[in-house]
Amino acid sequence: MVFHRLRQARTSVALVSLLPVLGACGIPGLDKIGLTGEEGIIRDRVGDYRDSPVLPAMSVPSELDSYTIDALYVIPEAVASASDAEVFDSVPMPKPMETARREGVIIQNLGDSRWILLDATPAQVWPLVRDFWSRLNVALDYENPSSGIAETAWVEVNAEPTLRHKYRISIEPGLHSGYSEIYVTHLSDLRSEPIPIVVTWPEMSDSEDRERQILDALSQYLADRNDVYQASASSLLAGSIQSARKANLIESASGQELLELRINYGRAWVQVRQSIERSEVEIVEANRDQAVISVRFAGIQEELDEPGFFGRMLGRGRGAGAAELKDFAVRLSEQGDTVEVSIERLGEASGGDEDGDLDSQLLSVINDNLT
Repeated sequence: MVFHRLRQARTSVALVSLLPVLGACGIPGLDKIGLTGEEGIIRDRVGDYRDSPVLPAMSVPSELDSYTIDALYVIPEAVASASDAEVFDSVPMPKPMETARREGVIIQNLGDSRWILLDATPAQVWPLVRDFWSRLNVALDYENPSSGIAETAWVEVNAEPTLRHKYRISIEPGLHSGYSEIYVTHLSDLRSEPIPIVVTWPEMSDSEDRERQILDALSQYLADRNDVYQASASSLLAGSIQSARKANLIESASGQELLELRINYGRAWVQVRQSIERSEVEIVEANRDQAVISVRFAGIQEELDEPGFFGRMLGRGRGAGAAELKDFAVRLSEQGDTVEVSIERLGEASGGDEDGDLDSQLLSVINDNLT
């Protein structure tokens, strides 16, 4: 008997929990049994804001201070007084700032360069890098969080009696906001020589093996830290680094949309091509000497989710037609310390298109798939 009562109670809770979902799905007939409608139990309150009155501003006596009272949601006077203002029946959800986030800690290699790619802001990474050296009992001779640079003291290893070692960590913004790149440079010096007062850092590490050892150890340490994404562990001083991401959509003086990359040409070529391949855009030809990649592109295709339980139950099917492929040239050009990526229409695509600005869409696809 007790089991029967428990089962009956659980069934009632499940039915009550399901009713708001059924009402939101718009199943016909619910209003006839008194569940929905203006007088129903589950009344649609989406349009209630239309009847909200506009109240006068709070009046504060002259002998009292009003600096603590602030209007958090200010309604513009033109909208509040307009009798023919447009009524919003539905408000679209905002698009995410990053459409292709890839969480994790990855060591990337390109030629002789190696760096850690991390799905966290420089402000979040900085205190963890300092903690990494602290746990190794290695002091920092120099640290500048606003530039993202830290240098260790000279380290002497008993297994290597002739040399001492020094490391520099550079934390830079990633191609997109919310990402960081960490570089390590190794420097060695003879123990028999006096400790240099001024250190001249080489472009490449004195020892690739020692650089790789620190990169591996630091990447493992960051991967094991569960609080790497917590804002409470971030540095306010290092927060300015993230404002200068390396990939930005800009507009030229002539009004053409460009993708500006603050990286060298070799890396830009590799990563732009990888981005095109990752986005499954067809590559017709790639000529690095001429700095152009010929592609065929039909526009951004909406990825519709599979129908869920209620979608299948109500028979809501979806279908999509294939768009026409058109030819484009993705061109890279060096402009000082940056590389600009532009889109050039070829053949039939040069006359315009009816489906929107395809060259702008292609540039956005390349930008979104950069890593």
